[in-house]
Amino acid sequence: MKYAGMPAGMWILFAGSFREKLREVFGYTGEEAAETARKAKPEYRKLISRLPEFEKADRFKMNIVNCAMLSSFILAMKKRPDADRLTGYYAKSMMTGPMRWFCRRAGKKKFSEKNIEGMKATAALKAADRNPYSWNMEFLPYKDGSGYEARFSKCGICTLMGELGLKDLIPAMCRLDYTMSDAGGTTDFVREYTLASGGPYCDCGYKKKRGQ
Repeated sequence: MKYAGMPAGMWILFAGSFREKLREVFGYTGEEAAETARKAKPEYRKLISRLPEFEKADRFKMNIVNCAMLSSFILAMKKRPDADRLTGYYAKSMMTGPMRWFCRRAGKKKFSEKNIEGMKATAALKAADRNPYSWNMEFLPYKDGSGYEARFSKCGICTLMGELGLKDLIPAMCRLDYTMSDAGGTTDFVREYTLASGGPYCDCGYKKKRGQ
């Protein structure tokens, strides 16, 4: 994958937040946080370069780019974090003002005809059959009309972080699904299994909040 474009843009948007939250969550000094960010950037570029280009119709490119960013900071940290503290760090780093705006905007369109058709197209694409760093999913509408489930059988985050020896830290990324759903304001997120915890699949359920 080329660094120019989305990966470069994501670094510009979020690297400062990832750096500053090292101080808030892990107690780094300003100098330590800055040094960690300096070490993380070339690691991030290296991770991006090892990834294949995603198909144009693949909507999960941003997910793997976010994974590469978090992984690069983990690899640059002075001490390997535990999953609980990393969960808080990742959520705080990602949920910037612009990201909260993006979640609210996406939430309003969650059950639109266009979004539902996009989910169906993504399910049919089965991109992970050709790209191990992408995702395969099924689209499963709830019979009562209360929302839908996206059920994943292959996960690019599991592939990349597994290769990096970070498998035990994957739940820190999984938890952001709840945070983003809450920020969207229109859905209650429900989940029973994750691939990272040894489940048969990852289920991402979106139930309409009352009045939606």
